[in-house]
Amino acid sequence: MMPNVAAFLLALAIVGLVTEMLRRKKLREKYAIWWLVVGVATLVLAAFPQLLVVVAQLVGVQLPSNLLFILSILMLLGVCLHLSWEISVVEEETRALAEEVAILRIQIERINNLSAAPQEGEMQNPERNS
Repeated sequence: MMPNVAAFLLALAIVGLVTEMLRRKKLREKYAIWWLVVGVATLVLAAFPQLLVVVAQLVGVQLPSNLLFILSILMLLGVCLHLSWEISVVEEETRALAEEVAILRIQIERINNLSAAPQEGEMQNPERNS
């Protein structure tokens, strides 16, 4: 019974922490969903531990703990894949922004050079500045 209480308290802590991070805008909703799913699933499994045994038998896994490990590994692989995709998108956006900034700098330099160049009607007279 004690492991179920510990798992239940851990799940409550996860759900509470994720909710608080969402409230303070420290975590985006699309990432919070997965953590809430994990927390709620842990709450359900802690409240009804025989549910994992039944699901393991239905799936054909000999030990319920093996099913839990398989599901955890699959979830972690999914999270890693999703984060890799997010990083790729951010890198592409960063590259595009860097190129755009470089183009804008060149345009500003050209404008500054044009405004610093003498106009057609003006003559350069070094004695005039003395």
